[in-house]
Amino acid sequence: MATKTLLTIEQYAALDEPAGVRYELSEGELIVTPSPSYFHNEIRDEFNARLRAFVKKQKLGGVTSETDMQLADDVVRRPDVAFISTERLRGIDRRKVPVPLSPDLVIEIVSENDRADDLILKVSQYLTAGARAVWLFYPNTRLAYRYVPNKLEPEVRSADAGHVFEEPEMLPGFSLPLAEIFAQGA
Repeated sequence: MATKTLLTIEQYAALDEPAGVRYELSEGELIVTPSPSYFHNEIRDEFNARLRAFVKKQKLGGVTSETDMQLADDVVRRPDVAFISTERLRGIDRRKVPVPLSPDLVIEIVSENDRADDLILKVSQYLTAGARAVWLFYPNTRLAYRYVPNKLEPEVRSADAGHVFEEPEMLPGFSLPLAEIFAQGA
């Protein structure tokens, strides 16, 4: 039986990523994934631009893409897009890798190589670490899912391209028509 080699946060932070590869750390296990496609990045960048413009104008916090976030002692995830409120950014060294907190809002664009069980684990890790919402977008099927913490298990809602995603308590006045986002990859 093969044994897993588990990494510490320090070992993870010291790794060099070769071109075309991305790393994350899940319960000490190194997760290796291919770099995202142009299609994936078009959608990610559209989310980032819209959310960043709104957050900056409203002075609500910060928006980042592809930034390592330390969710636990042995978990580092790299959300496609992340919103972090001003209150949570206070006192955080933004030059530190990984950033030692979970974003308030996580947006993940699901790629063809993403496995369902890995995505659900990732959603759970974000919510357990303090994320207030996680949005998963499936460009190929034009479906989206919104996960929020609940006492027993995460609450999930689904939507198709005809709907709008909002987080009125976290981002008052921000709405995202899914059809416009999904049109980016078309």
